[in-house]
Amino acid sequence: MVIKGLFVGVVASAPTGPVGILCIQRTLRKGMNYGLATGLGAAISDIIYALITAFGMSFVMDFITNEANKFKMQLIGSAMLLLFGLYMFLSDPKKNFRPSSSEKGTLLHNGVTAFFVTLSNPLIIFLFIALFARFALFVNNDPFHVTVAFLSMFAGAMGWWFGLSYLIDKIRTHFTVRYVKVLNLTIGGIVILASLFGFVFTILGLHAIY
Repeated sequence: MVIKGLFVGVVASAPTGPVGILCIQRTLRKGMNYGLATGLGAAISDIIYALITAFGMSFVMDFITNEANKFKMQLIGSAMLLLFGLYMFLSDPKKNFRPSSSEKGTLLHNGVTAFFVTLSNPLIIFLFIALFARFALFVNNDPFHVTVAFLSMFAGAMGWWFGLSYLIDKIRTHFTVRYVKVLNLTIGGIVILASLFGFVFTILGLHAIY
């Protein structure tokens, strides 16, 4: 449960879209704390969308808990995850880089703006649907189970943003867009592999443990 939650949190945060590029730019221009504040705002927004997705899926929980339906949902989730991984693998990070203000502002301001940038992209819900279906995170509706799942997701998201801010801060004097491309290839490749393993495990009847 915890491992699955951490993985979901990282995958939901990892795409270097507008907020990822914003985090990188702010870390380069203002320092690690500002990149981390940006990541915190994005993580809070992601958790809100995760809550919306989870509670929406709870209405079809009887459907999902049926073994035959669970098999189909996990295949669909793996397919959606594969498409997402391919999108990351093939995406061009240069398109998302935009001129940004060199004024630092407060950490709160940086976090709030990142929150609204992330909130403006409700398509993240489709990613959460794929992840929740693939890993069956909310098949058990018990409050403890649900709380652990959400805390794990938040920890995974913050672990990603901390790692990204720390790494960019360390290489800031040598930073090029090529590093972001390598990051996309790496994360995209991991997601593609995870989705392929998902297909194999589900087809072989091992979906209960993956």
